[in-house]
Order: sequence, then structure tokens, then C-alpha cells
Amino acid sequence: MNKLLKFSLPPLLILGLMLTSACAPAGAPPPMPPEIPAPTPAPAPPEEFRDEDKEYPSTVVPGEPAVERKIIKTGYITLEVEDVAETIGKVAEVADALGGYVVSSHKYEEERGISGSVTIRVPADRFDEAFDRLHQLAINVPYESTEARDVTEEYVDLQARLHNLEATEAQYLALLEKATTVEEMLKVQQALSDVRGEIERIEGRIKYLERTSDMALIEVTLKETKGLAEPWSPSDALKSAVRGLTTFGRGLATGFIWLGVFCWVWIPILVFWLRRRRRSKV
Repeated sequence: MNKLLKFSLPPLLILGLMLTSACAPAGAPPPMPPEIPAPTPAPAPPEEFRDEDKEYPSTVVPGEPAVERKIIKTGYITLEVEDVAETIGKVAEVADALGGYVVSSHKYEEERGISGSVTIRVPADRFDEAFDRLHQLAINVPYESTEARDVTEEYVDLQARLHNLEATEAQYLALLEKATTVEEMLKVQQALSDVRGEIERIEGRIKYLERTSDMALIEVTLKETKGLAEPWSPSDALKSAVRGLTTFGRGLATGFIWLGVFCWVWIPILVFWLRRRRRSKV
């Protein structure tokens, strides 16, 4: 009986498996393993801790709105005006009317007349309007120039670095809470101080780029027309001629004085040359 069971069990098992597979619904796919979520990439470490030979994930998050372009505008203009002092005040009024302000102003008194300079800042979107208004203050505009510098790439890079440094700061704060010895606390505090110093430096640069891109800079040079083209005057011409004659007389007198002082040098040379000339003629 035992032998019969021994040899009949395998066929029975095979038959049972065949019946089970036949009862299953046709075309049913095998069960799939559960889906594993993709790991979230860690933020790149600060630039000073990066390995040059290693590639880090981009700090730009897909789907975020594009960053507004940061463009620093600078202008230079020279105005020929009747009154420099009065025009300095008018340039300040132009800046104030456009929502800007005066950075600095200077006035110079020279031989040819009075000149001055005014540096103003105006909103970048009113840069062209400021130039139009400055043109209206001048009799003539001999020079003007504008330039625009795109700092968007630097601005975006600084924002990304600031984000990474703030994440690093949070990690150091967590480590500081877990520190158990004075040595560990001092090391973490030093690293935390370095990171915070870099954060302050980057925040300062970001604010500077924002301020200078929002407010354009215009340097205005002022020259009075009185000193540019003076009318001809007979008395001035006579004075100039007298000054020239006086200068010529002084130069001539100086030459004779030099000849008298060095006569012991050039007189023997002259006598020697005259004697040789007479001998050659004989």
C-alpha cells in the first residue's frame, strides 16, 4: 500500500496543477510588482564643496516660471547750456518727476567757463523718456551714449547658490543640536559661520543687481556755451600780440645771456675754425 501511494502521488499532483491552470481566466497577465517611486535628487552642495570631476543635478526646477530678465542700463550725455548752475537744478527736477533721484552733482569754474556734472538714477522703463527730457534742456548735445548689460544668468546662478547654502545652513543647525561635545559644537559653529557669511555676501550681490537693473544710471556732463565760443575783440587781439612780443623779447634776451656765459667755450672754437679756414685758402 505504501508503495502504491509513493508512486501515485506525483501523477496526482501534476493532474491537480493542470486543472488549476485550466480554470484560470484566459489571457490573465501575471501579477506585477508594486511600482517604486523615483528617488528625489538631493540638492547640489555649495560650490566650494563641489568635486570638479563630478556632475551635479541642475538647480532649475522644471515647470517653474521663467525668471524676469535683469538688464542694467547706463547712459552718458553731454549738454551745452547757457547756465550750468540752473541746469543742474533742472536735471534734478527731471529725475524727481520720473520717480528717480540724484546720486551726485558737481560744479567747476575753469578759465574757459563754468562746467558741471550730474549723476541721476531713473526707473529703467523710463530710461528713454529721461534722455528725451534732457535733450530739451540743452542748446546742443555734442555727445550721448547708452549701454545695456544683461545680468540675468548671474542673477539666476546666485539665486540657486543661495538656495543651496540655505539648505546647508539648515543641515548644520540640525548637526549643532545633535552635537554632544564642545569640540563638535565649535566645528559646526565655525562651518555655520562660514556658510552664513557666504549667504550674506550673495544676498548683498542679489540686492545690488535688483537695484541697479530696476533703476538705470545716467551721467550728465554740462558745459556753458559762453566759454565755448567767445566773440572776437580787437583789444583782446592787441593784448595777445603784446604778450607774444614780450615772450619773444624774453627768449632773445635769454639767448644772449647764455652766449655771454659760455663765451670761454665757443670763442676759442670760433678762432680756431677761422684760422684753419685762412690757411686752407692760402
